[in-house]
Amino acid sequence: MSPLSRPSRLRRLGLCVATGTLAALTAAAPAAMAADPQPVGQRAEATAPDPTSDELSASALQREHEAQEKEARQEAQQQGQARPQAPKRMYKGRVIAKPYLLLRDKPTRSSRIVGSVKYGSVVHIFCKTKGDNVDGNNRWYLLTDGTWAWGSARYIENIGAAPKWC
Repeated sequence: MSPLSRPSRLRRLGLCVATGTLAALTAAAPAAMAADPQPVGQRAEATAPDPTSDELSASALQREHEAQEKEARQEAQQQGQARPQAPKRMYKGRVIAKPYLLLRDKPTRSSRIVGSVKYGSVVHIFCKTKGDNVDGNNRWYLLTDGTWAWGSARYIENIGAAPKWC
């Protein structure tokens, strides 16, 4: 057997350490995602937010959107209206990634994959932000189809107006 065909002890040890680290990070990820360190009302407006911050996690933006909808319903009930005012405009796009577009929990290429959308599918876009650069395009869209997740704008063709900024 050639010495190149068998991994060295050091390489095997490195693989074991890397596997253990990955397992520990995977186990800790749900708890880290559940925590939102900054209350929604105290978020600072930034021109180009850090794409790795929890502020841009899809679940945090979903919670914020649902809280705003709840407030609108409560206001409508207090004012005696049967239903709240018209919802905010939803934007649409078509997936142009073949065979599918990977959806992520943050607008970065290294974040956790939470799903995928087939080529040609029409998706609903909530907002856009700046994130990791994908083939020269650093914009990411927050999709609201079933699950709130981020997709690279490089692989989503707008249908109609461009989405608002998050």
